[in-house]
Amino acid sequence: MAPTSCSLCRDAKAILKRPKTGQQICKNCFFFVFETEVHHTITESKLFKPGDRVAIGASGGKDSTVLAYVMKTLNERYNYGLDLFLLSIDEGITGYRDDSLETVKRNQQQYDMPLKILSYDELYGWTMDAIVEQIGKKNNCTFCGVFRRQALDRGAASLKVDHIVTGHNADDIAETVLMNIMRGDIARLGRCTSICTQGEDTIKRSKPFKYAYEKEIVMYAYFKKLDYFSTECIYSPDAYRGHARTFLKDLEAARPSAIIDIIHSGEAFEVKEEIKATQKAQQTCKRCGYMSSNDLCKACTLLEGLERGMANSVITDRARKKMDAIGPAPDNIRTIPLFRSTPTIAVELPSQS
Repeated sequence: MAPTSCSLCRDAKAILKRPKTGQQICKNCFFFVFETEVHHTITESKLFKPGDRVAIGASGGKDSTVLAYVMKTLNERYNYGLDLFLLSIDEGITGYRDDSLETVKRNQQQYDMPLKILSYDELYGWTMDAIVEQIGKKNNCTFCGVFRRQALDRGAASLKVDHIVTGHNADDIAETVLMNIMRGDIARLGRCTSICTQGEDTIKRSKPFKYAYEKEIVMYAYFKKLDYFSTECIYSPDAYRGHARTFLKDLEAARPSAIIDIIHSGEAFEVKEEIKATQKAQQTCKRCGYMSSNDLCKACTLLEGLERGMANSVITDRARKKMDAIGPAPDNIRTIPLFRSTPTIAVELPSQS
């Protein structure tokens, strides 16, 4: 049987079948269509303007490594005029994050981008290893997600960037839609498919890979022979997201378009005005100055629980009220530094060797 020719160029031999479209194409055409689709996502959503300073959230994993490579490629090819930086968060997970950060440091040299690393220990005085030792693995992803989001904003502010881009892909967003439906989280459901988000006191952040399938990102990294870290977080197997991921994979096996279909469904959701009126208005945390819908932001609340040895009592608002009933926080507990939009922190530049 004669080899199948590429359905796009008709010249080269097809070596892969796109999970997203089912097209059988050659390697070079795959690179071109993948990059072009990301470029269209960026331009149609008007994510950037010339002169923007953009921090790429870099974990060393496949998504952020491919994002850094593609952002550098498109910036040069289409003359976006962006100043690109790598921003990494060290959660303090021995045997996982310390190894993945070595990959990020190699990416820094490979892509010739300045790198900033900010650690939980530096910002909060706690590592995820220490947090898990106190609370166990049941709610550890809650702490990590809240701490990571604020750490990204603080790291980006230190770089004085205009924009943060993250490697969240179509699978991630579809999973989030399903999770918010299963939890009945109306507030997050109304905004989880937005390609770009920004609070009054936070830096604009976006997802250029919003419509890129995870399988295609893996294929791109493989065929480009990119240097990335492939081990999953040692604390994530028990995460609630895993159930949504398993369900989504089953849907994708039966109907490959299910991922994009779920995203489009999420985009079509509209929260009723009377429901919006009941949602809490954004304010600033009275302790650290970060955005919050309560007097204390979630990160300060979680940190206080850790410091008081009552971490599992601050996961929900109801549980927080029970902790407050015990008495106010001691004056000497560790707190998060005051958030400022433009602090200055040293940045590691690529070596010239």
